[in-house]
Amino acid sequence: MANRHLARSVVLQTLFEWDTTNAPDTEAADILTRNITEFGGEDSDQAFMEDLLQGVLAKRADLDLVIEKAAPDWPIQKIAPVDRNILRIGLFELLFADRAQVPAKVAINEAIELAKIFGGESSGRFVNGVLGAVYKEMGEPGKDETGKKPKAVRREDLPIEHLAGAIVYALHEGQYYLALVHDVFGHWTLSKGKMEPNEDLEEGTKRAIKKEMGVDITIEAKVGENEYVASHPEKGKFRKHVTYFLGRSEYEPLKLEEGKGGLDDVRWFRLQDILDLNFYDDMLPIVTAAVQKLLDQAPVSR
Repeated sequence: MANRHLARSVVLQTLFEWDTTNAPDTEAADILTRNITEFGGEDSDQAFMEDLLQGVLAKRADLDLVIEKAAPDWPIQKIAPVDRNILRIGLFELLFADRAQVPAKVAINEAIELAKIFGGESSGRFVNGVLGAVYKEMGEPGKDETGKKPKAVRREDLPIEHLAGAIVYALHEGQYYLALVHDVFGHWTLSKGKMEPNEDLEEGTKRAIKKEMGVDITIEAKVGENEYVASHPEKGKFRKHVTYFLGRSEYEPLKLEEGKGGLDDVRWFRLQDILDLNFYDDMLPIVTAAVQKLLDQAPVSR
């Protein structure tokens, strides 16, 4: 069975792009098709995603009205685009989906999980508050339903996929610059790629950076690792383990890989400018460690 959480993530990405680019509703299906190809996997539940997307678009006016009533201090256009579209998905499933297929609690919990993964620090609480208020107004359907929970799979027992990435830097006119990629959910992050079987991590990193950013790098040091759980419609849950290196490049124009789903920009930043960027929480220790290594090197003007 295709993973419905992944399916909702793909629909969220589609709605986010449709919303932030002011695309007409007629283009949303094309955006979804592209995102399914990039992220959905070969056995994705395309019918579920298409129905969810079209349902949200068809009921958008009603959904937005419910959001405004449940969160009167937040006009719909003042809500962050990610949060706004998570609420649209959650409310559509809560109000209009077949409850036998999507129980109310599932609709709320899935929306909260999307908010924790793709939103800001307070997104989970905000989405929980809005959907919780609507749920209470509905009379809390399914509140007393109980059932056996599936046996939890230990994280360490999940299969693992290895990736590698780099904090790419260059020295230009006496200053250090970092090259970062930007994703469609509004975060600046580090370039990375999946390793080929038996591929050396450093060589794989060079290949991945060249492909995604268009620059050659020289690996200087390992700066950290992180790991997170992802889902695949065929394989189920698995761990993604990413090793990050500090890599030096020439200060030259960056070119984002064509057709790279999920990313929409790549850019150089001076060290002092990265403090104001929106990073994922698990990226901050990696970036901080790399910056410290640079600052420990020969002094440059700042």
